Amino acid sequence: MSWRPTYRSSKFRNVYGKVANREHCFEGIPITKNVHDNHFCAVNSKFLAIVTESAGGGSFIVIPVTQSGRIDPHHPKVCGHQGNVLDIKWNPFHENIIASCSEDSSVRIWEIPDGGLRRNMTEAILELYGHSRRVGLIEWHPTSSGILFSAGYDYKILIWNLEIGEPVKMIDCHTDVILCMSFNTEGSLLATSCKDKKLRVIEPRSGQVLQEANCKNHKVNRVVFLGNMKRLLTTGVSRWNTRQIALWDQEDLSMPIIEEEIDGLSGLLFPFYDADTHMLYLAGKGDGNIRYYEVTTEKPYLQYLMEFRSPAPQKGLGVMPKHGLDVGACEVFRFYKLVTLKGLIEPISMIVPRRSETYQEDIYPMTPGTEPALSADEWLSGINRGPVLMSLKEGYSRPNKLVFKAPVKEKKSVVVNGIDLLENVPPRTENELLRMFFRQQDELRRLKDELSQKDIKIRQLELELNNLRNSPNINNRNNSNNNDDDNSM
Repeated sequence: MSWRPTYRSSKFRNVYGKVANREHCFEGIPITKNVHDNHFCAVNSKFLAIVTESAGGGSFIVIPVTQSGRIDPHHPKVCGHQGNVLDIKWNPFHENIIASCSEDSSVRIWEIPDGGLRRNMTEAILELYGHSRRVGLIEWHPTSSGILFSAGYDYKILIWNLEIGEPVKMIDCHTDVILCMSFNTEGSLLATSCKDKKLRVIEPRSGQVLQEANCKNHKVNRVVFLGNMKRLLTTGVSRWNTRQIALWDQEDLSMPIIEEEIDGLSGLLFPFYDADTHMLYLAGKGDGNIRYYEVTTEKPYLQYLMEFRSPAPQKGLGVMPKHGLDVGACEVFRFYKLVTLKGLIEPISMIVPRRSETYQEDIYPMTPGTEPALSADEWLSGINRGPVLMSLKEGYSRPNKLVFKAPVKEKKSVVVNGIDLLENVPPRTENELLRMFFRQQDELRRLKDELSQKDIKIRQLELELNNLRNSPNINNRNNSNNNDDDNSM
């Protein structure tokens, strides 16, 4: 009888997490205390953006990634929203363009100048209104340059074409708040998790639900596509209130392939998948640890590797794109951890230990780069295309010459699926609601006064007309005219 060990060889089994030195951390940042389940952090190879606590409206701070250390308390902020900022995302193809969404029911597009902000930025290059309630999630399309998705508390997903600055599609198949959105590699499929306990795979251009799972035993919170494996991974809570992950076939959501319980803690589990190394990272909100697994197409599908431990709890995590990693140090993933109590942003590098200092091609395959594969019109016309790949050996420092041009918008109606989205956009803050109420009351009084004055004017004109008709001068003049006519005959 042959004996087969459960041990499985992997070049990533010794990956370890390395916290950056104190001088490479970002200190003194007033991280938001909002309890919304998002990361409140976005990173690219140029800038680090963090949602901050603010007295009025919403704001976030943008810092060049090279400007580490203690941040000036008066550092300029992006502060154009009138409500709390709930999500921020960098454009994957224009590293100076960032999108934000807020409780004021708007989505805004900002252009950050090279070198960072020198004064507070209040004017966005594009303001997008279409949701009737606050907007909790935004996602850029992974291969098209001008397509943005936004999910609001009105249970709708809007697809925005930023080349014209308008929504071109509304997905309204959800019956409750949308918790998470994830795209497959080429952006032809959208997976969503919802508060109605359903997992959906949607064709975004038509809005058709291709697959739907009613998760009774596994309450889904977050979902992520696993690259080209045709698999979905979800994190959530089991019927015994333990944190759980589940692996699904994207073409058949009738039953998960596997379910695995993690622990009994209550914090939300955030999944991060690296399609280049097939590694899955699980980070719990309020935890200090990050677990990581290797994903395979064969059993056992999820191979536990190791766990990074830290005593400081994390509120959220930003992820550096591949072209911003240090390939000389064999860094395969980098987190930016938000520690609210200390006002600290702590970079954590996941490193594959190698003795050689040369470029390691086996852990750095061709990866999606900074060039879009499609324009917005091409994708909307039905074309699907995979991402434009680049090599980290030579191409990671190549500058991107694309320029984002915001359309000049005129005030007009925005009609999607026969519904005017701008017709019923509510006031964005309580003060605006009060101002609008008093303004409408004043307008009603003015219209009533104007109406009563016109009624009086009409009565006066009618009396004058009757007086003219009954006037003796008019009668005498008519009689004289009649006599003249008789004499002439």
